[in-house]
Amino acid sequence: MMDSLLIAGKRLADALSAENEALAKLDLTRAAKLAESKIAATDAFAQAYAAQAKHGARPDGSLREEAQLLTRQLENLGNENRKLLQRAISLQSRVIETIATAALPRVANPGYGPRGYQTPPRQTPAFAVAARV
Repeated sequence: MMDSLLIAGKRLADALSAENEALAKLDLTRAAKLAESKIAATDAFAQAYAAQAKHGARPDGSLREEAQLLTRQLENLGNENRKLLQRAISLQSRVIETIATAALPRVANPGYGPRGYQTPPRQTPAFAVAARV
């Protein structure tokens, strides 16, 4: 039981490392492609953990040390992944705001109408953006 949990944990660590590397390089296309493998690895780890918890056996000796090291590694990779995802989402939000502002230049600077009167600012049209990260 413990062996399958450690294998699933290592697979999850590899998936997180690969996604973190892509996010650090701001290769968002690659990071999005890696998300599926991270989700699959997470599901496999959760199942292995549940099976281990149900079995109830605790690791001892070298397996215990290996499990503790893997636990710390997964915690660190998970924290890094969260920070990198937040950075990527923030960056994408700024890009979307810049594009939206450029697409509606008259809202920011109303200008003047045909008789020389300043035209009133228009109401910004509503729009929605959906992103899956």
